[in-house]
Amino acid sequence: MNTNNCGTRKIAIIPGDGIGIDVTNEATRVMELLNCSCSLGLELAHFDFGAEKYLATGISLPKEQLEDFRNNYAAIFLGALGDPRIPDMFHARDILFGMRFGLDQYVNMRPVKLFDEKLCPLKGKSVDDVNFVVFRENTEGLYVGAGGFFKKGTKDEVAIQESVNTYKGVERIIRYAFEYAKNHGLTKVTMSDKHNALRYEGDLWQRVFNQMGEDYPNIEKEHWFIDALAMQMIKKPEQFQVIVTNNMFGDIITDIGAQLQGGLGMAASGNINPSGVCMFEPVHGSTPKYAGKNVANPFGAILTVGLMLEHLGYIKEAELIEGAVKRAVRENKTTQDLGGTLGTKEAGDYICKVLSELMQKGK
Repeated sequence: MNTNNCGTRKIAIIPGDGIGIDVTNEATRVMELLNCSCSLGLELAHFDFGAEKYLATGISLPKEQLEDFRNNYAAIFLGALGDPRIPDMFHARDILFGMRFGLDQYVNMRPVKLFDEKLCPLKGKSVDDVNFVVFRENTEGLYVGAGGFFKKGTKDEVAIQESVNTYKGVERIIRYAFEYAKNHGLTKVTMSDKHNALRYEGDLWQRVFNQMGEDYPNIEKEHWFIDALAMQMIKKPEQFQVIVTNNMFGDIITDIGAQLQGGLGMAASGNINPSGVCMFEPVHGSTPKYAGKNVANPFGAILTVGLMLEHLGYIKEAELIEGAVKRAVRENKTTQDLGGTLGTKEAGDYICKVLSELMQKGK
């Protein structure tokens, strides 16, 4: 975690595309408010990596910038990426995967936390029933890009996509999940795979999980096949505390988790290298058709700031952010997707107002 000679920590801010720019504006205001009021010592640096830069220059993320992030920054905040003018979202994949793989951010962390019962689509579920975290392996599996085509463009075409799972990769994500549970006073870790169909990778995941569990005798080990886990997340989410799974399965079930807490607009995530620079981003996409229309929900981005600050050790400030968002939801000071009437900027205004009040009370 990099700190410069002046004792400040540099935060890279990449708004990206579409509504990513809108929500990053509000997230940045929250960062600036807390940085100033709480003397956090953060230095915010803005970067214009995204569709416009790529279309103008053909450059998505320069290698030298990746090295700058690695050597000089404490964290990266990313809004959202994606633009229909760029085929296959090449620039988005290049930037996202460039940072995830290039900075070895092997942990994808997705907290699933319900702030108010009215946001949950499930009947009879309280805020205590939806409160768990998913850890997704972030650098292996089906997303490494291994595979190819045979006889492409013909009726005999074959497409092969290979899933790469290494002992090192599986061991470190499972250990991170157990360590998180231990450090946060949690008592159960659930691992999910599809060993009954995906024999080889499933065998590796199960062996490592069982071996690792022996190092944590006070933490219960639980296993579900991924299809059954998805069903249980809907049926009884309160049974989960920490879930760990592979790249693709984690990608899917975390969107289920987002819906349990009120939708993608309420979901935050972190791409974590425990010994290096981490990237934090709201879970939602860029949704270009709503860009600049002041309708996007900024709470996911603002909660992502909280997740980033918590990771950097600013626990009190992260709790202030969560408290402000809880109050906004409770008082229906929200955007339309959550049943409110506020625009993006007005929702950000309200969060800043509540944060100022909470900080004043805490003095």
